[in-house]
Amino acid sequence: MAELIGKDGTWTFDGDLVRIVPGTDRGVHKLRRLLGEVAVPLEAVAGIAYEAGKKGGRLRLRLRDGACPLQQATGGALPDDASPYQVKADSGRTGVAEYFADEVRRALLLEQIPDGPADRYLIAGPSVPLSGDGLDGTASFDGETVRVEWNWLVEDSKKHAGNRVFTLQDLVGVEWSPATALGVGALRFKPRGLLTQLKPDHDPNCLALWGFRKESGATALIAAAVTARLPHPAAVEDAVPPAKALPADAPPAAGDDHDAILRRLRELGELHREGVLTDDEFAVAKQAVLGRLAGGEG
Repeated sequence: MAELIGKDGTWTFDGDLVRIVPGTDRGVHKLRRLLGEVAVPLEAVAGIAYEAGKKGGRLRLRLRDGACPLQQATGGALPDDASPYQVKADSGRTGVAEYFADEVRRALLLEQIPDGPADRYLIAGPSVPLSGDGLDGTASFDGETVRVEWNWLVEDSKKHAGNRVFTLQDLVGVEWSPATALGVGALRFKPRGLLTQLKPDHDPNCLALWGFRKESGATALIAAAVTARLPHPAAVEDAVPPAKALPADAPPAAGDDHDAILRRLRELGELHREGVLTDDEFAVAKQAVLGRLAGGEG
């Protein structure tokens, strides 16, 4: 058993699981306090590092891509103090932090844990219900339904669209990005079949975000909770045939109609935006589907 205890949080490792509990100090980021305890199985870990500093150091856990819904939803955009997978080691505990890192590395070697992408979420998503405020409204998620309610700061285009309600079946994804010095951030829900994407201020499916320290932590957890309940990216890739497998001269399939072909075009557009299909694969697949449409009209 290895254990690191400090003001920033407590990490324990029993050989199979890294258990992370945030500290209660006022300096601990709100996101980490809202998230609470995180259990990280060894199979989700790609590596660990200890970084020495003048007044202590920092222990960093590196996860396999696709193992954590929070990292998947935020795209690695969380600052250091908001990430649950980093912890400050007090000056008197640096030796313990180094020992902790050595124990995790030893276990990774013994168990021969791969450091490549995970094919499923290995870490649980945040507990629900969750609610978080943005610049122009409030978003909430109860585990099944997402609700976005606008406030008086909302732009007219979003106000006219009305408050938003999505079930998990309505969504193909969710994206979160923090505010920057040059613009607002976003909690963006991606409805099935939607091809356009507007700026956060004008997108009726997007909650605009401002600062991060206090305001946006809860919205990042909403994005993670929704992500954890949607199909894993690896499952989506397995379910969709590669675009190169759709020859441009494929004859129209029996029963094809215009509605089915248009739905297929929307699906391909979604996969392209999500990075599942490359530009070339998307172009080939789109041409194949359009060829089927032209063949059906002939």
